[in-house]
Amino acid sequence: MAWFKRQKTPLTAEGRRDLPRDVFDKCGGCGEILYRERFLRNFGVCPECRNHLRISAGRYVELLADPGSFEEANAGMTSADPLGFADRKPYPDRLEEARRKTGRNEAVVAGRCRIEGIPASLAVMDFAFIGGSMGSVVGEKIARAGRCALKEETPLVIVSASGGARMMEGAFSLMQMAKTSAVLARLHERALPYVSILTDPTTGGVTASYAMLGDFNLAEPGALIGFAGPRVIEETIKQALPPGFQSAEFLEEHGMVDSVVDRRELKSAVGQLLRHSWAGWKPRA
Repeated sequence: MAWFKRQKTPLTAEGRRDLPRDVFDKCGGCGEILYRERFLRNFGVCPECRNHLRISAGRYVELLADPGSFEEANAGMTSADPLGFADRKPYPDRLEEARRKTGRNEAVVAGRCRIEGIPASLAVMDFAFIGGSMGSVVGEKIARAGRCALKEETPLVIVSASGGARMMEGAFSLMQMAKTSAVLARLHERALPYVSILTDPTTGGVTASYAMLGDFNLAEPGALIGFAGPRVIEETIKQALPPGFQSAEFLEEHGMVDSVVDRRELKSAVGQLLRHSWAGWKPRA
């Protein structure tokens, strides 16, 4: 790939057609054609307009965890089919398709790591796995990450990216909202910090549970964050919504998130929060 770094002038459309398809990406924000290698090094942030494209859970782990420090836990957990659910295709077939697409067993990866030298329990959702939907296994892995933080007396960091509860599991999915929230309440009682990072999109039952319960709620620029969609809300309240409604910037302006942070600065921001909130930690009486 080093050959294109020496190019002094932009490639023509004909020149781009002659190159392998995996050489270029197109920014959905400004439409700029970007060299994929540069784009990946920039963690999916367009260098021209700062548009944040979705990246995998593995890339977030690479971004946040100190090199070589991440130890995945419960990687083998997989969802069952408690309802025998099928729409256009059976639920087990959808799960298998998602596993092939992402190389993971579920829509969240969790484990222990260090973030700027600070031990932490880290869980990261992957929107590419059935829209990052929260089924029983996702909820259980999130809850176990919280219990690990409780047991080892370390902070908890969760990166959310989800369309909400997983409809194929019905009430089993909805119960994960209560389970994860209960674990976070125990962290709060112990004064152990929880940093929630909201990425595009963070919606539905995930927003209504652990995603918005952080001691510190950080969001990526332009992320869609909300419970119901704008159309549903407008039809319910019979009013037009203000511009930018449910964007990270709108929520920051209205006090729903603490800060909008460029993805490339997330590790530094999280590290700073953990140093101030966890260093010298003592359990509450």
